[in-house]
Amino acid sequence: MFKLKIKDISEALGIPGWRSGLAPAFGPGRDPGDPGSNPTSGSRCMEPASPSACVSLLWNYKLNLTTDPKFESVAREVCKSTISEIKECADEPVGKGYLVSCLVDHRGNITEYQCHQYITKMTAIIFSDYRLICGFMDDCKNDINILKCGSIRLGEKDAHSQGEVVSCLEKGLVKEAEERDPKIQVSELCKKAILRVAELSSDDFHLDRHLYFACRDDRERFCENTQAGEGRVYKCLFNHKFEESMSEKCREALTTRQKLIAQDYKVSYSLAKSCKSDLKKYRCNVENLPRSREARLSYLLMCLESAVHRGRQVSSECQGEMLDYRRMLMEDFSLSPEIILSCRGEIEHHCSGLHRKGRTLHCLMKVVRGEKGSLGMNCQQALQTLIQETDPGADYRIDRALNEACESVIQTACKHIRSGDPMILSCLMEHLYTEKMVEDCEHRLLELQYFISRDWKLDPVLYRKCQGDASRLCHTHGWNETSELMPPGAVFSCLYRHAYRTEEQGRRLSRECRAEVQRILHQRAMDVKLDPALQDKCLIDLGKWCSEKTETGQELECLQDHLDDLAVECRDIVGNLTELESEVSSLRPKDSRCPVYSLSSFLSPALSWPPKEPIPSVGFVQMKDFRFSYKFKMACKEDVLKLCPNIKKKVDVVICLSTTVRNDTLQEAKEHRVSLKCRKQLRVEELEMTEDIRLEPDLYEACKTDIKNYCSTVQYGNAQIIECLKENKKQLSTRCHQKVFKLQETEMMDPELDYTLMRVCKQMIKRFCPEADSKTMLQCLKQNKNSELMDPKCKQMITKRQITQNTDYRLNPVLRKACKADIPKFCHGILTKAKDDSELEGQVISCLKLRYADQRLSSDCEDQIRIIIQESALDYRLDPQLQLHCSDEISNLCAEEAAAQEQTGQVEECLKVNLLKIKTDTCKKEVLNMLKESKADIFVDPVLHTACALDIKHHCAAITPGRGRQMSCLMEALEDKRVRLQPECKKRLNDRIEMWSYAAKVAPADGFSDLAMQVMTSPSKNYILSVISGSICILFLIGLMCGRITKRVTRELKDSRRYIYIIYILLTC
Repeated sequence: MFKLKIKDISEALGIPGWRSGLAPAFGPGRDPGDPGSNPTSGSRCMEPASPSACVSLLWNYKLNLTTDPKFESVAREVCKSTISEIKECADEPVGKGYLVSCLVDHRGNITEYQCHQYITKMTAIIFSDYRLICGFMDDCKNDINILKCGSIRLGEKDAHSQGEVVSCLEKGLVKEAEERDPKIQVSELCKKAILRVAELSSDDFHLDRHLYFACRDDRERFCENTQAGEGRVYKCLFNHKFEESMSEKCREALTTRQKLIAQDYKVSYSLAKSCKSDLKKYRCNVENLPRSREARLSYLLMCLESAVHRGRQVSSECQGEMLDYRRMLMEDFSLSPEIILSCRGEIEHHCSGLHRKGRTLHCLMKVVRGEKGSLGMNCQQALQTLIQETDPGADYRIDRALNEACESVIQTACKHIRSGDPMILSCLMEHLYTEKMVEDCEHRLLELQYFISRDWKLDPVLYRKCQGDASRLCHTHGWNETSELMPPGAVFSCLYRHAYRTEEQGRRLSRECRAEVQRILHQRAMDVKLDPALQDKCLIDLGKWCSEKTETGQELECLQDHLDDLAVECRDIVGNLTELESEVSSLRPKDSRCPVYSLSSFLSPALSWPPKEPIPSVGFVQMKDFRFSYKFKMACKEDVLKLCPNIKKKVDVVICLSTTVRNDTLQEAKEHRVSLKCRKQLRVEELEMTEDIRLEPDLYEACKTDIKNYCSTVQYGNAQIIECLKENKKQLSTRCHQKVFKLQETEMMDPELDYTLMRVCKQMIKRFCPEADSKTMLQCLKQNKNSELMDPKCKQMITKRQITQNTDYRLNPVLRKACKADIPKFCHGILTKAKDDSELEGQVISCLKLRYADQRLSSDCEDQIRIIIQESALDYRLDPQLQLHCSDEISNLCAEEAAAQEQTGQVEECLKVNLLKIKTDTCKKEVLNMLKESKADIFVDPVLHTACALDIKHHCAAITPGRGRQMSCLMEALEDKRVRLQPECKKRLNDRIEMWSYAAKVAPADGFSDLAMQVMTSPSKNYILSVISGSICILFLIGLMCGRITKRVTRELKDSRRYIYIIYILLTC
């Protein structure tokens, strides 16, 4: 194959004595015709200390090569077919060296091998001196003088000093772009020539003489294995620009070249080549205007990024180049003239000394967020523009500072997401305030998100999912186009206004777009500064009310807490945001989960109950106005207007509607006044309020002091504070006690609202009560409380709720309904003395127990009281009056039984056995009442019932339980010598007889009715009635005899006899 050499060219041109003429330049023993010693090699390979004679000879020799007509004729012969294809070169005049320069300009289009080899050799010669480049001297002569770039003279510096002239002009061009009013301006012709020279030298770094000699050592250090050509060495050096061992001279030369690339993308060989077809395809450049705005790197990047964001196909090679240059712009702020122009003062004041690896840009971002001072609007706009150009939201790796700061977080929290995926940023935001987040990553992330949040297009996922909706509903333009009528920050506002419209209200967002709007709102809720409108309108109020609230989410919470004190515009923004956020449960930051509301949700294993973290402030501000809760407002608007007019506070509205529903339920109304859809949503609101006491402002305000006194170590959330107040109910202030009682009344009416019960007993509900509705949930759990499969923690919680119910009949809806006629009939005196909203400490239930023993209750009420007596007979804690009056006796006489983990009636039995030792009259009376209750039904005496279970089965199985019938059966069996009872049963029965005898002595009947009832309930009822009947018969006979003797009987006496006779007949019957 033909190999072109300068030797062949010179001999063909007839240049005499080229070997002998150049021999002195290479020294003795060196042949300039040898490979590496010819003039083209010499221009690159000679040592800098060449003598001035050699330098002059070389320069003149190269000049002759480029201008000699014979040399051009060789070019015309070697590149004949190429010249015919390139019209511009075919028209160049002969003898001025223009032909070779033209071929150099178009060498990228040369396909002929011989011509390409020839032009490659000539390129090395031409670029060694600016005066050899076609037209360069003519175009830039004046600029060289004005910028004083022509001071370099032969002999004063090294042989390659002519590259300094081009370098000087390049620096002048760069400096002009970085000054608002430059004193010296480079002419348009020279600008074009400078950029063209830079473009022509873009494939081989040897052709940039200044950069080549500035970076020779660095090239060997960092890019030793990188092959020259196609801009590979440039890219390698760019990647190592901020290495500590990089020489300052090389770093400066690389920065200058990068700035030229920023002005004209064609200065980057790899970028221009990789993206050539894509630029043409998407009309991102104009061929006949190579130096117009379309040549700027920023315009190219934004144009191609727009195509990518629209889902168009851009070649992988081009996207790779774009990624490199976007990263380059983010790493070095000085490559962006707008940043230099607009932020020079801020950089000097706040960010000096932070030039490398994108630290300056992040420093400026930090200032914009208000953490280090303030930033001018021009600088903010320049930063926003740069963020759009580099588009780090699409790939976090573009932001080197963020990448390095968050590398550990990405490896742990986001390792499931592909590297470079846009969802990495979203993942980081989701873990913003978690244990996995590190402080440096948090700062860098928020600094970047501040700008991304101000232009919806900078979130690539949001743009991809919502661009159709934004165009349809908000009349937006292309990704890289802006409009004064619809600035970028206003588009997101437009989107979320349409996000939650009903079908009746008109056009709505697509499901995908709506999900993305929810994600963005969720992220913005974490930091006020991520919501542009909120920060702008509320800046003064933030300083006034929330200057000390610097922790996560505290600023928004503070604004919501001071909603009524805010300026009008700020109040509107906070109110609208709160109302909007209430429409989407997921807008609550991820550190809070919405409660699972329906009963079925408690039973669903796929759902997590309870929420692990407290509900955020957005829930608290909803309590101030029911309109802030979107779903509640939509479901109950008509009901509120009809039943609760003029009530604004949401908590008051909920109470009003709940009271109406409760009354309708208790009164068994045929039709509920509150609509079905409102009742369903009302349940949701009630469930929310039970999770955190702060969601019930009235309760929270009433109990603030008590919380501080008794629950200071308890965390908010998970209803822990409310549970603490319940456990300390007796010590609470009157107002707080009343509020807690009202809450308990509501929870007992609907146990599903009892957050703690539902949380602790979730699995037991699934096991024992899957079919039970919310109203009967606690009742079902109570029935299965003593099952072997019952969870101990749930059993303990059920016992707590039973204790609560037995303190006041109003806390037991089933009892209240069953005994609604008996309570006012038998316990009227207790109700009259009781104060409103005060607890009755079990007095009404004790009253009903006594009437149960007297067998005077209605059947429904009797059934419920029997259950209560049976339960309290097994566990003394379920009897509030016994606990109240016998606390000292239990501690002194029955401490061991009271300490038992499982209560089975030991304490009650202990008190009965030690009845004679009890000194307190009130406690003695309670124990006597227990004895009286046990006479009425053996089932309420668990110790006796257990001892006599077999005997009841054998001797009293046919006897119907209740009203003392089985007890009478056992007593008759005890007296019958033919019947042999179990020893334990016989012993317990004898003990009971002794206790009853003692009780009769210390507690005689209060009246005739009480006496009659004692007789009727006595195990010796038949004997007593026989004695009474015999006595009456004797009195009757005596009366007859006396009447016959006197024969003077008055009318009144006759009537009296008749009355006695009637009584006798009744008793004997």
